Amino acid sequence: MSQNHTFYQEALEMHEKKPAGKIGLFMTKPLNNQRDLALAYSPGVAAPCLEIEKDSKNAFKYTSKGNTVAVISNGTAVLGLGDIGYAASKPVMEGKCVLFKRFADIDAVDIEVNTKDPKEFIEAVSRIADTWGGINLEDIKAPECFIIENELKKICNVPVFHDDQHGTAIITVAAMINALDITNRKFEDIKIVASGAGAAAIACLNLLVKMGVKKSNIVICDTKGVIYKGRKEGMNEWKEDYAIETTKRTIAEVMVGADIFLGLSVKGIISQDMVKTMAANPIIFAMANPDPEITPAEVHAIRKDAIVATGRSDYNNQVNNVMGFPYIFRGALDVQATTINDEMKIAAAKAIANIARRETTAEVEAAYSGKTRKYGPDYIIPVPFDSRLMYEVPVAIAKAAMETGVAGKPITDFKAYARELALRLNPGGHLMYSFNRVIEQNPKTIIFAEGEEDNVIKAAAQWCNQNYGKAILVGYEDVIKNSMTRLGIEHHDNLEITNATKIDDLNPYIEQLYNRIQREGFLYRDCMRLVKRDRHIFASAMLMHGIGDALVTGVTRDYNQTLDDISKVIPVKSDQSLFALSILMKRERIIFIADTAIQVNPTAKQIADIAILASAEVKKIGYEPRVALISTSTFGHPHIHCNFDDVLKMREALKIMQSHKLDFEYDGELSPEVALNPELLKLYAFSKLSGPANILVMPNINAASISVKLLEEFGRCVSIGPIICGLSKPVHISRIGSNSAEIFNGAVVVGNRV
Repeated sequence: MSQNHTFYQEALEMHEKKPAGKIGLFMTKPLNNQRDLALAYSPGVAAPCLEIEKDSKNAFKYTSKGNTVAVISNGTAVLGLGDIGYAASKPVMEGKCVLFKRFADIDAVDIEVNTKDPKEFIEAVSRIADTWGGINLEDIKAPECFIIENELKKICNVPVFHDDQHGTAIITVAAMINALDITNRKFEDIKIVASGAGAAAIACLNLLVKMGVKKSNIVICDTKGVIYKGRKEGMNEWKEDYAIETTKRTIAEVMVGADIFLGLSVKGIISQDMVKTMAANPIIFAMANPDPEITPAEVHAIRKDAIVATGRSDYNNQVNNVMGFPYIFRGALDVQATTINDEMKIAAAKAIANIARRETTAEVEAAYSGKTRKYGPDYIIPVPFDSRLMYEVPVAIAKAAMETGVAGKPITDFKAYARELALRLNPGGHLMYSFNRVIEQNPKTIIFAEGEEDNVIKAAAQWCNQNYGKAILVGYEDVIKNSMTRLGIEHHDNLEITNATKIDDLNPYIEQLYNRIQREGFLYRDCMRLVKRDRHIFASAMLMHGIGDALVTGVTRDYNQTLDDISKVIPVKSDQSLFALSILMKRERIIFIADTAIQVNPTAKQIADIAILASAEVKKIGYEPRVALISTSTFGHPHIHCNFDDVLKMREALKIMQSHKLDFEYDGELSPEVALNPELLKLYAFSKLSGPANILVMPNINAASISVKLLEEFGRCVSIGPIICGLSKPVHISRIGSNSAEIFNGAVVVGNRV
């Protein structure tokens, strides 16, 4: 760290910035008035207290116990820093709490215990353990960590899990499952040389033995050399358990013929010469931090047949605990498990390994700068940002807990549980989940106009791999196929590549375009050129002639220019206005905003049309519309300091809407805070809205666009759209430079509009 002074200073500044540290508290219930206070504290709090007194399990029902973990350390083995003391370990423990929240939506609190004595530590933790749903022990040196965990597991009624041991072991086994699969080996046959005999190394070996590795095929080396029967120096009961009969005394000697090197020790402990002596297709897990025992580059320079994993994110195959502990505790908490046993650990390892064998998702590629990952020697384990970890690993943990009889609250519907997990971290997940289910049940053919772009190719491949239907890439076949090879994407039967040269008769396309734009200064030859050379025009013409269900484009061209090109080919529906609808989501709240991209300064008539059409769109999505015509005033108040033209326009739009027989709630003009706040809305008893509005129709495109951007950036809302409404065919225009995940999601949304 000290070698990179700039990074060191940036880290200090980040931690010092107000509020200091990395964690805090937020309220889960409102505390806005005297009644809220009475319910949350005195006298209302007495009710849950008395219920918990009757049955301590009610703490899961009435408190946050079921979603809390204590991260506890004494600072004797802090990552890469050693024994720095309990106080200095606090930033790391806070960091662990952040990871719990970010990856599994678990509330974690750090506790640093000022003692190095195992008995005192056990005494302190045991007296508070049952306050939490689980205990995550962290950065405690060996062999004390073994003693502490074993004793606490006997005493406590909640899971006690030393992540340095078992988190590392679970991810290591997950990676090993796949490394053995790729090299066609079995656990019971492999010979392992381990460097390091601390908490992580012993735990890894223990779990590997549970997977079938024979202890007689394991050789451990520590700072004193090979651990053999009869050795006296530097031994303890855990090392003794792995001592073997051998005359070999150095790591170089035992590396000869080894299938696997498992390193949890220090930089440079093995050499290239040692690696040369290993068996064919060696598996090398060099996991010392911050620098591995040997780098992947050093290994591959002399062994092209090797599979290498490390603990670092800048190399392939990172063995990272963050893929384990958040989801393991998530599953354990959700079934109120009393422990995390070996069966649960193995279930987690298998679930993690299985994810790596499947196609990576667009979101994973987006998180890693568009890099395509494919199961093989350089990809034996998922990456931390794979959201499938969240809804597959906890399910495996919960099932194993139930099967082994340690679950206090069994789950009866695992499909519903997996769905709940998938939606837990994603504010827009509920809506996107329903969109995806529709496509799964009704596959669609999507035309991707910019088919030669890498991110578009990835999105189209993902569409096919998800079995969502057919994808048509518009572009030159040799260009696209070369890109697919470079990106590591295999051709799918449902992936089609086309362009104007592949269509036998383009005359229908040209004539249809000419009939639409001949009075806009375009000659027949202009239309011929556009169809043959402009991929947006050609793709739109394909859609108009029934080749495909929907169109996705916009990655390489300005939104308005793209819309202008598409509109040359695809007409607006009769008696409708063209407008854009954006969806904003945050936790359980969802609002729809129009018009966010098309009508710059709509008239009162257009405002009314947009409100009516937007309500129909929202109904299709599955929400009961409540429309607010947004202004700077609410029913004429205040009378000054507002854009009076916009106020009058919204009032006129309301009158137009009132002249129709509409079957949804609407009102205006309303300021946004009144439209969205039920308490403020109650001040206007005459309002036609029975609750907060969920459709906000803005007076102009500036107000709409600014609102969306503010909510995205400052409000941390997830947005979908803009969704183009009013065209006679479904089209989605992505933002310039969209990543593959955004393009794929755009295809899902527009596929729902078919």
